[in-house]
This record gives sequence, C-alpha cells and structure tokens, in this order.
Amino acid sequence: MKAITFRGVEFDSAGKALQHSEAAGGQAILLDARNFVMTEAEVTRIATAGVEFAHLVEHETADGVYRIMTIPVN
Repeated sequence: MKAITFRGVEFDSAGKALQHSEAAGGQAILLDARNFVMTEAEVTRIATAGVEFAHLVEHETADGVYRIMTIPVN
C-alpha cells in the first residue's frame, strides 16, 4: 500500500466538519474513521489517487429530521 499525504482540517465530529465546510467552504469527508474538511482540489486529488473515503452530507428525512450520511468514494 502506498502512503499519500494530504492537507485538511480535522474535526472531532462529522457535524462539526459539516458546519465548518458550510461556513468556510471546502468538502467534509470521512477518511480512516476521521472527519476532515479539505478543498475540492484536494478531495479530487486523493480520489484520483485511489484513496478510500466518504463524503459527509446532511440529509433531511421525510419527517423533517436531519441526519448525517456518508457517500463512499473508491
């Protein structure tokens, strides 16, 4: 397995990562069970390199409750 370095800001929860990405820009992702916010260019770069991660998204259910979901990449 090849090591890859990346730049991102780590958060202790998915909710905090999503809040930061909404306020400051970037994309919230889950990588190796850790929550990060990265620039779109950095997310594209790690996806192109074949790194497994998931986008973090907020989804409103039919009853109006918001839940954090993951969308797997690679």
